[in-house]
Amino acid sequence: MNQNRLDKLTRQILAHGVDGIALVPGPNMAYLSGIHSHVSERPIVLFFPADDEPAIVIPSLEAMKARAAGIPEERIFAWSDDEGYTAAFQQACAHLELSDYLLAVEALHMRVLELELLKRYAPGLTTTHAEPILMALRAVKDAGEIATMERAIGIAERAMERLIPQIEVGMTEKQIAAMLTQLQLDEGADAIAFGPIVSGGPNGASPHAVPTERPLQEGDLLVIDWGCLVDGYPSDITRTFAVGAIDAELRHIYETVKLANQQGVLASRPGATGQDVDRAAREVIDDAGYGDYFIHRTGHGLGVEGHEPPYMMEANTDPLAVGNVFTVEPGIYLPGRGGVRIEDNVVITADGHRSLTTMTRELITVG
Repeated sequence: MNQNRLDKLTRQILAHGVDGIALVPGPNMAYLSGIHSHVSERPIVLFFPADDEPAIVIPSLEAMKARAAGIPEERIFAWSDDEGYTAAFQQACAHLELSDYLLAVEALHMRVLELELLKRYAPGLTTTHAEPILMALRAVKDAGEIATMERAIGIAERAMERLIPQIEVGMTEKQIAAMLTQLQLDEGADAIAFGPIVSGGPNGASPHAVPTERPLQEGDLLVIDWGCLVDGYPSDITRTFAVGAIDAELRHIYETVKLANQQGVLASRPGATGQDVDRAAREVIDDAGYGDYFIHRTGHGLGVEGHEPPYMMEANTDPLAVGNVFTVEPGIYLPGRGGVRIEDNVVITADGHRSLTTMTRELITVG
């Protein structure tokens, strides 16, 4: 385990007035313990008490991960499929004296299953949301985390540079998505961060479109949102392309979004807020008369999760801090015609910001 992170966790637990925190498989467990697992029918819960060593309920077949993380043997409550998990939860709750405990749990990840088991075997247990504690830990990225994300960005950008000359009129969105996935793996990605969004023509008017069998056509705008994972950290980039010659209005909305992206990035500095970044980008689109067609926030944080605080949106008045990493991704979406989104990954620095993405924002023609 990363002792520096554990020390910070303990300070946050105490500062938030809780007795401990419980994590389930996912990004927070991996971030704090190095234990990589997945949610399944076999429940796993990792406990970090404020005043004691970590403990875990875990299937026997994965117990070696807990040992490798440095959890003491007597605090590993392993269970087999034959035995079932209820006795392990009962023993852990008794050993940790969770009755009358105030336990922070992952409201966005913990299932009813784990919560009911904890409350069944720890009478008087009360819970609160762990997200404020966890986000306080994860919001500021260290140099190693930023370098890892830069590697993920570099892989994604190299893959796109290889894809661009291969795109042709008549290819389907699904074909392009499959090619881009393979190219990222070929460039060294551990995995893709999410299924690529590839949306041509009218499909591009949906920000989270799913690739279809629609073939690319001359005159389309082509929106591609893609990214990969390296050592658990993602890249998340969007570029929009012209498929052959496009009409004047589509070119105009492209240039408008490009300027909005630029202004959002320029507004990113220590002490500015997510609201400031959102307003800087949104003002450009509003002034161009397309405000009703910018239908999502300007960006979101990046880290061990692809979407996490800080969010670049109205009403987020928390000041940005050195080490925050987030996207700036304004868009315009015209129903029935198409859309434009340009997304960069930005880190706050002591003297302002640095764009971790380097791929051109100029309109590229494909096909």
